[in-house]
Amino acid sequence: MLTGKNVVLAVTGSIAAYKIANLASMLKKLNADITVLMTENATNFINPITFETLTGNKCLIDTFDRNFQYSVEHVSLAKQADVVLVAPASANVIGKIAGGIADDMLTTTVMACTCKKIIAPAMNTQMYRNPIVQDNISKLKKFGYEVITPDTGFLACGDVGVGKMPSENVLMQYILRECAHEKDMEGMKVLVTAGPTMERIDPVRFISNHSSGKMGYALARNCMLRGAKVTLVTGKTSLEPPMFVDVINVVSAKDMYDAVLEHFDEQDIVIKAAAVADYRPKNPVDEKVKKTDGEFSIELERTDDILKTLGERKSGQFLCGFSMETQNMVENSKEKLKKKHLDMIVANNLKAKGAGFGTDTNIVTIITANETKELEIMSKDEVAEKIVDSILEKRK
Repeated sequence: MLTGKNVVLAVTGSIAAYKIANLASMLKKLNADITVLMTENATNFINPITFETLTGNKCLIDTFDRNFQYSVEHVSLAKQADVVLVAPASANVIGKIAGGIADDMLTTTVMACTCKKIIAPAMNTQMYRNPIVQDNISKLKKFGYEVITPDTGFLACGDVGVGKMPSENVLMQYILRECAHEKDMEGMKVLVTAGPTMERIDPVRFISNHSSGKMGYALARNCMLRGAKVTLVTGKTSLEPPMFVDVINVVSAKDMYDAVLEHFDEQDIVIKAAAVADYRPKNPVDEKVKKTDGEFSIELERTDDILKTLGERKSGQFLCGFSMETQNMVENSKEKLKKKHLDMIVANNLKAKGAGFGTDTNIVTIITANETKELEIMSKDEVAEKIVDSILEKRK
């Protein structure tokens, strides 16, 4: 995912420095080329050899160290960098950068970089809240630096409060958003639906389906990485929503219908990947009735057809739906494409091993009015990439 990308990790003197070793390992697994810069104080918390072992590159500390190739000096390194993450960022280094002070390898390199620069403060709560530190953070934001708000929790000093550096995964998501993908969806607005809906039968039971939401979440994440402003309308799942995505949580098909229609007109692309329950109880059973009668029956009615409504209402939006079929997959999906006025439909064959609900892989066929393209089995993230590629190609 990060092949050919140059990531600079700038580590300052904080107990949280140990987390960056794991981050460096995570980045290496994605094939990033990583260079670690450290302040002298940072070496008191973690040994530079650790980073050199994990990254395969020399860890840079001293501006005047001649024991490395000339092409890796701070200006050259700054030109190569695709993203710089200063983490943990101490109050001292934040103040230096905000004040234009470049007196070591780390600050000179950060100053020379023209790529995106991300700051992750980590310090004692009172230090972080100090008006001078807050003013310095404001200065950094003013000059285009992105500052990650620290977590609140138990700190190394024993205090409980704001100032804790976020997890390695959170830091990774900031890096991925910046350089994991070409920004070919910059300026676009995309709405994705995902997950199952639930229709109440009584206070305990409900009608739903086996949708995990994985395909929809992968699509939302892919569009976000490509620079789109993404709104994710999701039923209840066990998944962590993608970062940097606006999430609207819903329960019933009516909730999803209302949320989608509310935001539909402002979108450029709508992808309905949710597995909405087809039926709902006409009159959910009251607890009192259950206790009195002991037995009860329910009358079902169809839920709102979100795709059909959107197809009839669209005015320039690209509309992509999903089709779950157990037989005549292509023929039935083509009929839905036409009947619901879709621009594209992605057909899943639920009988194929490795496809459908709950899996990390999928096998789909992408269908438009003029083309049918069957994809081999691949991860849902890879499927999402192919689907979005096809959407952008058809929108041209």
